[in-house]
Amino acid sequence: MKPDLITAVKHGGIILLAATCLCLGVAACHPENTPQEHITPEPTPEPAPTPDPGTVSFEPMAEAVLRMGQGWNLGNTLDSCCGDLENMWIEAYTSRTPKDYETAWGQPQATRELIHMFKEAGFGAIRVPVTWYPHIGTITLHDTKKWDPATWSGTDVDPAWMARVQQVVDYVIDEGMYCIVNVHHDTGAGSTAWLVASEQDFEAARERYQALWMQIAECFKDYGERLLFESYNEMLDPYDSWCFASYATQGRYDATVAGSAYAGINSYARLFVETVRHSGGNNASRNLIVNTYGACSGDGTWNRHLQEPLQYLSLPEEPGHIAVEVHSYWDAERFDQQKADIDKLFSNLDTYIVRRLGVPVLIGEWGGGTGSDSLDNVRFASYFAGKAREAGIPTFWWMGLSDGEDRSVPRWTMPLTKDAILSAGTGD
Repeated sequence: MKPDLITAVKHGGIILLAATCLCLGVAACHPENTPQEHITPEPTPEPAPTPDPGTVSFEPMAEAVLRMGQGWNLGNTLDSCCGDLENMWIEAYTSRTPKDYETAWGQPQATRELIHMFKEAGFGAIRVPVTWYPHIGTITLHDTKKWDPATWSGTDVDPAWMARVQQVVDYVIDEGMYCIVNVHHDTGAGSTAWLVASEQDFEAARERYQALWMQIAECFKDYGERLLFESYNEMLDPYDSWCFASYATQGRYDATVAGSAYAGINSYARLFVETVRHSGGNNASRNLIVNTYGACSGDGTWNRHLQEPLQYLSLPEEPGHIAVEVHSYWDAERFDQQKADIDKLFSNLDTYIVRRLGVPVLIGEWGGGTGSDSLDNVRFASYFAGKAREAGIPTFWWMGLSDGEDRSVPRWTMPLTKDAILSAGTGD
């Protein structure tokens, strides 16, 4: 992802500057000069009732998150894509194979042995980010390299791509681990993102988004309770605003833009849940995850709008088999200065999600801003994992624990950080 104001590059397992929403310390560059303008919230819609699960009864989400333990992201793998129109003009929508996409960002193909190594070490869950747009239908690009959505024809996912996603999911499920499958770089700040947080953009994407989840749900409808679906990744407003909606609108807060963005997020979440629930099989009881706007967690105190992604999220169905996901990146080298803000993060999640909505929270991505196995990273990871364990929140480290060619062996790239996460996460 490449936010305009805070650049976060997560290739090769190294986060060059943490974001989403590591917006700590940005106040010095962007002092809050926004007017006292707030969203006038619309009445919160009644959550949709969960369809009768029939004879299938999965464990409640509250129990699942406690059993997951520590998790990891199989990143820059099935989520690899071009991310911008100029490169898509050259390389996307050709005869490239699933392997070509899976290895495009420098990672080897995922193997059963790699997943087994995480299981043997003590991890209980793997998040499998998947980018779908290069594998849906066809797109015609004009000489201007402008992507006209009207030229995007078809909603069918390439069967070869779906089969590879299913194969990787099976690696995780066969190990007895929890697995999360999502819709990843179809959102974000890339110019190819087609899922955008606004009411107008939701209506434009509704048909294709619903068709995508119908196909994913159909493929996995007979899988058991260890498989979870995540609605979308880090969805942003039309201005690619990180931290909270409308942040990038010419340096001022725009309540109209923000209100439309939060309403759009709630619409995507509700459509996702309704589509999966009515798809048949075990999906009526499957545990589902919806993300806040931008997957923002309200980190920091430099702006009064930071908690809005938490405050304006509506629950798409009654509590029971639903959870909320956020992401949280930090600078491990500034751990001592950020410790109080980390504590506040967990307090905010409890206030605005757990208590207000009555559902569990997952931290679907987190990290310390570097791929090195440094003492700073170890101290940060130990503290953060311990705080998450106390809060009953499962966490999924972004990538670097095993990275690049180390995944082919497989072996650990960050063994000390891995040990710190597991020790603190289990209370040992």
